[in-house]
Amino acid sequence: MKLPAIMQGDARKRLLQGACVGALATTVIGFSWGGWTLAKTADRMADQRANSAVVAALAPICVDKFQRATEAKATLAKLKTIDSWQQDRFVVDGGWATFPGGEPNRDVAEACAKMLGQMK
Repeated sequence: MKLPAIMQGDARKRLLQGACVGALATTVIGFSWGGWTLAKTADRMADQRANSAVVAALAPICVDKFQRATEAKATLAKLKTIDSWQQDRFVVDGGWATFPGGEPNRDVAEACAKMLGQMK
């Protein structure tokens, strides 16, 4: 059986080189600009989005719990005197970022402190 001219000698070598370069270019372009991801990356992104959704849902509840607490105005004034990097700890210690059946959520406490800091 005689091979076609493109598969003989130097032409076959060039064809295989082109196929390898094309596969490599497709992979690089796909992961760089095409939006391709590995399962591990997709899982990490899904976890981040889920965490963001939880924080967005629970932070207003935290603020409401804070506002309904006794002496909320005085506590808010005290919160505003604390350094911003320690405000989440204040919210956690106050119990406003703790929800039934769980432990205090630091991300919710941080978002809650930011929301409270913007209040007058």
